Amino acid sequence: MDFNFIEQQIPVYVDAAKVTLIMAFGGILLAIIIGLLCSIIRYVRIPVLKQIVGFYIELSRNTPLLIQLFFLYFGLPKIGIILSSEQCAIIGVAFLGGSYMSEAFRSGLDNVADIQVESALSLGMTKVQTFVHIILPQAVSNSIPAFCANIIFLIKETSVFSAVALADLMFVTKDLIGVHYKTDESLLMLVIAYLIILLPISLICTFIERRVRYAEYGD
Repeated sequence: MDFNFIEQQIPVYVDAAKVTLIMAFGGILLAIIIGLLCSIIRYVRIPVLKQIVGFYIELSRNTPLLIQLFFLYFGLPKIGIILSSEQCAIIGVAFLGGSYMSEAFRSGLDNVADIQVESALSLGMTKVQTFVHIILPQAVSNSIPAFCANIIFLIKETSVFSAVALADLMFVTKDLIGVHYKTDESLLMLVIAYLIILLPISLICTFIERRVRYAEYGD
């Protein structure tokens, strides 16, 4: 194990980690927005839009992110739409993540007891007020475990960004292996980099889940 090589390449991995995080969290933010909108459309059963959302969810969840990135990066230029590697990465994560976030939010909405809605309406609240103040907060709380799992899943999925020439962690690792033939050292740094990124997120998510559970049911 060449520790001198590892020390020399740390700045390279730091820059690659920044790229990975920026692309991941940009896509995750859009995925949350898409997922929330899709779950609301399915919950209130808006005609036509509900069917479109259902098709999108099935298409997104049943195709790999790598194929989606290939379509964005190599397919769209055939019809005159050219996207950068960064744009493809963010859109790809948002497209894939939106469907998973939608299912997470939908399960949260479905778990809100009917008596909650009936009680709010009987007190004179409108349907919009009931949804915003009664249903949505409980749905978000119910969705947190799945929501956190999706965030970790999507960050791990960024490992395919290198396929569209984005200088993320995987791209840098393959480049160093190809140039310096330092396979063990490069893979070790890759594993450590993902651990540094994902372990704190996992711990934070666990803490949030516990706090939400205590708030709902008590200690």
